[in-house]
Formats: sequence, structure tokens, C-alpha cells
Amino acid sequence: MKKSVSVIIPCRNEESHIGNCLDTIISQEYPKELLEVIVVDGMSDDRTREILKIYMHSYPYIKLLDNLRKIVPSALNVGIKYSKSEVIVIMGAHTEYARDYISKCIEVLEQTGADNVGGAARTKAKGYIQNAVSIAFKTSFGVGGAKSHYEENEGYVDTVTYGCYHRKVFDKIGLFDEELVRNQDDEFNLRLTRSGGKIWQSPKIKSWYYPRASIIALFKQYMQYGYWKVRVIQKHKIPAAIRHIVPGTFVGLITILIVFSPFSQLSLKILGGLLTFYLAASVAASFLSCKGPTKWKYIPVMPIIYFAYHFGYGYGFLRGVLDFAILKKQANETFTKLTRTENVEKK
Repeated sequence: MKKSVSVIIPCRNEESHIGNCLDTIISQEYPKELLEVIVVDGMSDDRTREILKIYMHSYPYIKLLDNLRKIVPSALNVGIKYSKSEVIVIMGAHTEYARDYISKCIEVLEQTGADNVGGAARTKAKGYIQNAVSIAFKTSFGVGGAKSHYEENEGYVDTVTYGCYHRKVFDKIGLFDEELVRNQDDEFNLRLTRSGGKIWQSPKIKSWYYPRASIIALFKQYMQYGYWKVRVIQKHKIPAAIRHIVPGTFVGLITILIVFSPFSQLSLKILGGLLTFYLAASVAASFLSCKGPTKWKYIPVMPIIYFAYHFGYGYGFLRGVLDFAILKKQANETFTKLTRTENVEKK
């Protein structure tokens, strides 16, 4: 007997993407009588809510709820509390889904006995910068070997893109942490695995995410990830993976060397050596990631893309260390406001 499913979509100001997202959900093979789609909107001030109401009129299983706090974890918790199904599937408004996405989630969930299942973070792109960001998104140099970025990976992992959960998981370990403006899914999955739960990634589960389309937006996005990752580490006393602390350590070392370089020839030489090594590694990674006749044109911008990934995350991580660990603040207001002014969609 098939299980009832609640799809929860957090969004804010997604007029450019919410229609495509809902179209791919409406076309799902899964029986609609077992499906409810809960869009939790962070009080959008564009046409998002107008578009949602048009869909709701035609498809009564689509619901619209308000997210007054305008951040992802609040949206997820509002949707989970409202939902009535046996299975919770988290989806993103920036993403399109294969017609069998929900069916495959349920199939893998039952076959593996896992508590949470999902697919790889596949990407779609529409312009030059977005295509370059997509290429970097799939490289070890860009994302530190995160398994969720590799499309053919299958097996147990520490987190997956979005996630399909048994409802009992939330009854057991609680909801998403609303203090975490970013990284709430990583923290939740860390709690899940440390409580004995299992997370499985399957290439059968397919979706396509639209990454940031500008270098500045990418830098800000990863700056926020780095910032809030510190709070996750502080909460659990240990990082989930070593890759989470490498960018912050590197940027911190570069900063220290810059400060001491005017007074120390040794610091200046080490700084020059590190920057030369990083630039060489970045250029090499750019050539390797852009093999093939259709990708060569992205080589000139790839080092800048990698810089945005690494130094955005690293700078955010150091600010998080300063605010959370040294100054003992709850959160930096600038970072919180910055996140809330962007779409609540995370990836």
C-alpha cells in the first residue's frame, strides 16, 4: 500500500521559478489523492503569491501557508506541523524534479530502510556565469568532495539534497533549528545520524537545481553557509566533516600573514608562496573541470568562481568564529538581515 506524502516547499520572492517547480510536481506519477503540496511563503513582495493562488485554484492539493520569520527552518517547521502524511518530502523552489521523483524517494526509502533519502545535487543553468558556477559545483576543488554533488554516488552519506523523511523522524529528534538561518538541514541530518539514523543517497532520485547567476550572489551565499556552519559546530562540539573547516583555516592564515608581512620577510614569503600555490591550483582545476569543446569558454572565469566559493565560505566562517565563539553573540545582525533579504531557498 502506497504511503501518503506531504511535499514542503519554503520560498520567498520566487516568481521566476515557482511555476516551473510546481509544474514538475503536478506532473509527478505519484497518486494525487495521496499527495499534499505545502508551499510556505516568507511573505513575498513580488508575484509569487499571485502565481501560487492561480495554481491553488486548479489544484486543491496545493496549500499556501505564511512564514512570518522569512527564513528556511521556520518555513520547514510550519509545513511539518501542518502536514498530515506518513512521509515528508522537502523540495526547493529553485529546483525542477523528474516525473518519478516522489515515487523513487518512496521506493528507495522502503528498500534501504533509511530514515532519510535523496538524490545528488544536479544543476541546470541559463547563462554564462550560471553555467560556470554549475561546473565548479561538481568538482572536488570547488566543494571539497561532498558526496551530495556527485550524481552517480549511491550509499550512506552524512546529508542529501533536500530529503525524504519518515514522519516518525521528526517525532523522535524534533524539528529544524530555527536559530540557524542557513545550514539547518545539515544540522538536522547531523542530529539524525548521531541518534543512530541512516541517510541514503541514490542516483535514481533526480532533480535539477538552478545555482546563483552572479559571482557576488555566489560569494554572499557561501559567506552565509560558512557563518552559520560555525554555529552548527559550536552546538555539536565537532564538525561533521573536515572540509567544513578548511576554507576558514586557509583564509584565516592568509589574513594573519597579510597583517605580519609588512614587519616580517618570512611572513611575506609564506604569504606569496600560499597565494601562488592557490592560484596555480585554481587555474589547474579550471582547466581540468572545463575539458571538452563546449566548456573551454568558461576557463577565464573559473578561478574567480572558485575564489567566491572558498573565500566567501572562509570569510563567513571567520566572522562566525568571531561572533559566536569569541564575542558570544547570538548572531551578527548584518548577516541575518542579508540572509532574510535573499530568497529563503538553500543550495
